[in-house]
Amino acid sequence: MSSIPSSVSSATNHSYEDTSIIEGLVLPLADHCFHCGDPVPQPPFYAEILGQSREMCCMGCQLAAQSIVEAGLEQYYLDRSEINRTASLPTQLTRLEVYDHDEIKSQFVYAQDGMSVAELSVNNLRCAACTWLIESRLDELEGIGKCQVNLTNQRMRVIWDENKLPISRILAVINEIGYEAKPYRQDTHEAMLARHNNQMLLRLGIAALGSMQAMMYAVALYFGEYSDMLIFQRDFLRWVSLFVSTPVFFYAGIPFFTSAWSAIRARQVNMDVPVSLALIITFFASLYATITGQGETYYDSVSMFIFFLLAGRYIEHNARLKAATMANDLVVVEPVLVQKVAEDKSAAEHILQLLKENEYQRSEAIKDEAQKDSGMATEVMPDFMQRMDANVHTLTSRTAQDWQQSRNQQSVLSQPEGDIESKQMVTAHSLQVGDIILVEAGSEIISDGILLSSTATVSQSLLTGEGDLIIKSQGDYIVGGAQNDSQPFEMLVTALPKDSQIGLIDRLMNRAMSEKPKLAQQADKLARWFVARILVLSVLVFIGWYIVDPSQAIWATVAVLVATCPCALSLATPIALTVSTNRLASYGFLTTRGHTLQTLAEITHVAFDKTGTLTYGKPNLLNIELIIPKSQTEIDDLSLIAQKDTLLAIAAALEVGSRHPIAHALLTAAYQLHLPSTQAVQHYPAGGVEAMIDGTVYRIGHKDFALDRTDNSANDIDANDDLTIDLVAQRASSAVVLSYQNTDSKTWQALACFYFNDKVRDSAQSMLDTLKGLGIESVMLTGDPSPQALVMADSLGMQAAYNGLSPTDKVNHIQQLQSKGAVVLMVGDGINDAPVLAAADVSTSIAGAADLAQVSSDSIILNGQIEAITAAKRISDKTERIIKQNFRWALAYNSIVLIPAALGYVPPWLAAIGMSLSSLFVVLNALRLKRA
Repeated sequence: MSSIPSSVSSATNHSYEDTSIIEGLVLPLADHCFHCGDPVPQPPFYAEILGQSREMCCMGCQLAAQSIVEAGLEQYYLDRSEINRTASLPTQLTRLEVYDHDEIKSQFVYAQDGMSVAELSVNNLRCAACTWLIESRLDELEGIGKCQVNLTNQRMRVIWDENKLPISRILAVINEIGYEAKPYRQDTHEAMLARHNNQMLLRLGIAALGSMQAMMYAVALYFGEYSDMLIFQRDFLRWVSLFVSTPVFFYAGIPFFTSAWSAIRARQVNMDVPVSLALIITFFASLYATITGQGETYYDSVSMFIFFLLAGRYIEHNARLKAATMANDLVVVEPVLVQKVAEDKSAAEHILQLLKENEYQRSEAIKDEAQKDSGMATEVMPDFMQRMDANVHTLTSRTAQDWQQSRNQQSVLSQPEGDIESKQMVTAHSLQVGDIILVEAGSEIISDGILLSSTATVSQSLLTGEGDLIIKSQGDYIVGGAQNDSQPFEMLVTALPKDSQIGLIDRLMNRAMSEKPKLAQQADKLARWFVARILVLSVLVFIGWYIVDPSQAIWATVAVLVATCPCALSLATPIALTVSTNRLASYGFLTTRGHTLQTLAEITHVAFDKTGTLTYGKPNLLNIELIIPKSQTEIDDLSLIAQKDTLLAIAAALEVGSRHPIAHALLTAAYQLHLPSTQAVQHYPAGGVEAMIDGTVYRIGHKDFALDRTDNSANDIDANDDLTIDLVAQRASSAVVLSYQNTDSKTWQALACFYFNDKVRDSAQSMLDTLKGLGIESVMLTGDPSPQALVMADSLGMQAAYNGLSPTDKVNHIQQLQSKGAVVLMVGDGINDAPVLAAADVSTSIAGAADLAQVSSDSIILNGQIEAITAAKRISDKTERIIKQNFRWALAYNSIVLIPAALGYVPPWLAAIGMSLSSLFVVLNALRLKRA
């Protein structure tokens, strides 16, 4: 397949000839957004406006500006008198409707199971009630499949039917209830959190100054009560206290009021409702006393109350931000600019089409395998899969070679004119499938693709945790998120950056942290129930005190509203889950479902697949057994060695070009031997390879294929009746037979049997011993029919082992354990074990970087270190303990403080301190998981 790439010309900058047109243009400050005036991140977004490239702070402003320009409304920027984020857009456009454009949606919306999925950043989330409010409001919209809001990292994931509901409507509803949502991007998300943090710090500073001043005047008023202070002096101090408390109440306290009002408008209650009621009652009761000269004032309590609440939330927010940053550190921010040198759309489409066909054949083969009762299908399935992958590699290699040839030809023709490639720096979001890009040495690889250069050395440590460098050859598949550790190379892009493997890891982690386990759902429900009861109880306290002592009614009610606010209860679960999820990710254990941690803490059994799970899945040549004819009674040692080398060279020559693990083992063993040339090579799916060498036809594969045995042919059995494959005696896990075709009788004669051993993972024994020490039973469920599988399980000390199982048999074994009350963790390869992974209570898979998109388990071990399972069990157990500790503390605090607050023994300022310390204790207790 030959294809001549089309060169890409550099973009040219246009400018207005009449500069007087933009003389009156209002410009922002340096490093601020041209559209809204906010500070821009580094690197910033850009949009072409009035002939120049303007800096933008986020994707939303960039898209809004581009839409204004495309609609021919650039006059908007010339007519505006100021730059304001709340300034109205042209009447022909609204900012949220911009997100409905197909080109814009493609940058942050992706498809999943026939639905649309979007990752969004959400600002102003304060407690679990905020997340519940957004989720419950969106659930009322027709077309919403699922909405999951993560309080800790201020992100949300929404799944919906685009045919029924546009994304702009979803964003509008979120804005209507008082929250700001925009498409998620790591750098802009961090900038948003930083702005929110700075605003909190400013409000906290004003509250601190106001509370100190108010307390100074309050001390004078308290002493004045005992020293016959004159009325005009008392009133003067009250008015001054009102003056210093007003900015605290109306500015520093505004987040509580806006949050409470948003909840009330949605006919719901959140944690800020009782807090706001307490503040409003206290402030306006003091204002009434100041104006009328009757009663007491508590401006100091209002100011201190707001200060302590803000201080607690500021510390809590920073702790949550630190926990969320741990997850962001695991995922790199992709380079904003890349070098595009050419494009080859047809080649990329051809490769993707073949990959799609292979994936369909793979899924159909797995279905067929699941319907068979025999273990034979499982035995030959890996061979079939590898043969299909070999077809793809043949195509990609040919594509890469054609690219190099066409470029060399063009280089010869264009030599006098200089460089044939017109390199262009393009943004990552504008990259398309079929683009050919240059990856500089030391830089991150932006997306998945095919290597076009002759060779490359990459590191996939971010994806797999393994620091070893991997040498890639021309035509090999390269995953996004890897790093180029050698010279620059060119690659053909086969996936958009957002669909690359590193983008997929980010989505899987976000999905896991967005999904709420049952424990978190119960906590949210309990917190909402608590708030509603607090409001009812505060009314009863007010009535009771009004009858007994009206002067204490307001202050006792305020103390109850504040002291018993269940903020700690709402934080008990999400902060612990976030920290533990991130801690697991540092071990290379990636949770992809919200229930994983909770279920891991409850497991009683762990079921393992064998190949690629307990073993490395990379067989090594163990022994070569010659099949000596009966006529040849003896053979000397030198001849024996020579024959083995000759047959090994023939076997390796047959496997050249194959990507099967057995082929790799043979080629590795024969790397110092001279391999003969082959002709008429044929690959037989689920069989082996046939080829001609020096006029003789050879075969290598499983026994029946190599000897051409079928149900109706047995004429060759007598000639090979001495051939027995004894895996147990050889301590091997698999074997293949090399044979040749007799030119006279046309029968197939066995020449040698090659035995292979798949080495047990180094850490498997210690991991199984640890599980046994925890009282967890380990079981092997393998499709390998060889007795050696049972021998291996026995040597590892596993409690039970079953071999020769089909996927249906594995599922049946899992269900039998579950029927006896067992909670089962299944550990498999993530692809061929899909049915049994789905049947288990919780599942994990040891997957390579290229397999992530096909993984169907609840968690993934990225670094191949199986001992991460014991780390996951240890961390999940500790997470459960800490969540229960947080629950007990929150419930105990709210129960204990209720009675003294209702009896009037707790002043409002002390109630604020108690509530803040209670929330802080929960957060700090959860952060202990960082050392788990």
